[in-house]
Amino acid sequence: MDTPSNTQKKLTLLVLAAGIGSRYGGIKQIDGFGPHGETIMDYSLFDAIRAGFTKIVFIVREEILEAVKEKFLHKLEGKVEVDFVIQSLDKLIPAEYRNPERVKPWGTGHAMLCARDVIKEPFVVINADDFYGKESFIAVADFFQKEDKGAHAMVGYTLKDVLSEHGSVSRGCGERDFDGFLKSVVERTTIVKQNGKIIAKEKEGDHELSPDVPTSMNFWGFHPDIFEFAAKEFQNFLRDNHTNIKSEFYIPLIVNELIRKNAGKVRIISGSNNWFGVTYKEDKEEVSQKIKLQIAFGTYPEKLWG
Repeated sequence: MDTPSNTQKKLTLLVLAAGIGSRYGGIKQIDGFGPHGETIMDYSLFDAIRAGFTKIVFIVREEILEAVKEKFLHKLEGKVEVDFVIQSLDKLIPAEYRNPERVKPWGTGHAMLCARDVIKEPFVVINADDFYGKESFIAVADFFQKEDKGAHAMVGYTLKDVLSEHGSVSRGCGERDFDGFLKSVVERTTIVKQNGKIIAKEKEGDHELSPDVPTSMNFWGFHPDIFEFAAKEFQNFLRDNHTNIKSEFYIPLIVNELIRKNAGKVRIISGSNNWFGVTYKEDKEEVSQKIKLQIAFGTYPEKLWG
């Protein structure tokens, strides 16, 4: 595999691997799906490196830090710079907002903020347990090689292509303007297929969604100035939500406020049509078969790291 050229701009991949995965019933971030026990994350790392990324930062929980290091450090050595950051319940949380009853992580926005001290260049955020496709990494890397105006990016997938046959999923549903920028993204936490339709189950009732909605699979591209904005929004969020032990500070919350306050623009970049992921144990066999198909097509070698 080719390594990035020194003439390219530095670009970091921030991998969110601290989630608990309660619906999966295990640590899906390091579970094996490829023919030689490769994780889904392995394929994202492979795609990122060949697209020109120069640094990998893993966001993990303390209890899986050593397992993640053992799984990935030797594969990445000599190819990219690597860093590890812990997302803990008290990190960046003022004392007056801490709640001993809380066990749920503070969400993807908080996870991103935890990496603030180790990222000084444009960066891309992904989930550890989603397969995004080679084309998506190439597209967002190309965006940052050419983009000098400070715009951020959301890689948008088509809603009908990113659902599970085995239960409800949480998705960020976007709306674009005439110039291809994001107008808003709504986090729908319970989306199901029902009687040939795509339905979001909401407190106020069922809401039918268009199958072609540009959908966030938590694949974002940001300039590092997002951290200052996000930190202020997080303090506002904590002030209003710290008593709710299940509240989460999602990246889409940051993005919506960024757009609403005219503090930045977010370009929608079309994602690959090869996205797949694991929400439930029942997804595992299907994901393994899809990876085998990608290998058969020649997109990946059978032994990913040689």
